[in-house]
Amino acid sequence: MSELTPELLLHGYSIGIFPMAESRSDPDIFWVDPRMRGVLPLDGFRISRSLAKAMRKTTYEVSIDRDFAGVVEACADRSETWINVEIARLYGLLHEMGHAHSLEIWDDGTLVGGVYGVTLGRAFFGESMFSRRTNASKMALAALVERLNRAGFVLFDTQFLTEHLASLGAIEIPRNTYRTRLAEALEGSADFSAPEVISLHEVIQRMTQTS
Repeated sequence: MSELTPELLLHGYSIGIFPMAESRSDPDIFWVDPRMRGVLPLDGFRISRSLAKAMRKTTYEVSIDRDFAGVVEACADRSETWINVEIARLYGLLHEMGHAHSLEIWDDGTLVGGVYGVTLGRAFFGESMFSRRTNASKMALAALVERLNRAGFVLFDTQFLTEHLASLGAIEIPRNTYRTRLAEALEGSADFSAPEVISLHEVIQRMTQTS
């Protein structure tokens, strides 16, 4: 692969591919173009009764873009990861450009969960998430889906379908179907930062009212 730049990364996303590394210590980066693509329908997020109950009772706080680097570092802090030093650096540059964002979950000032991704047009490309408390990543994802809806996004790309994501409503679609949806999403615009930050109590209230 030629030397990656933030601009080249954005071009890759615009045509349906994304970068990965084999491990945190492997300096090489390669493009991925899955035959089946994971997406999370923005009207199909699945909230279990236990998650809804936890969100109504929680004292966790939500923020956006407060600690982008901290979220990326936490996502990479595991035994197996595709986030190497160069990928972390490049996404930091995308964040500075306004094309990468994070949503954080805090417990009394401590970062305990979060998710980050890339935005282009009305598409959000989810990169990774982490959890250091029970349900923290699920709450982050719920808050993210609610924000994407309010901000005018129409496509939430999860890249792959995991058992965890499937339990929350994610599905797989063929590559050609994904590219059609991507092209439609790139025609418009959405502003991730525009909606006000609301509490997890408000998130669950809004989501259950519209489900």
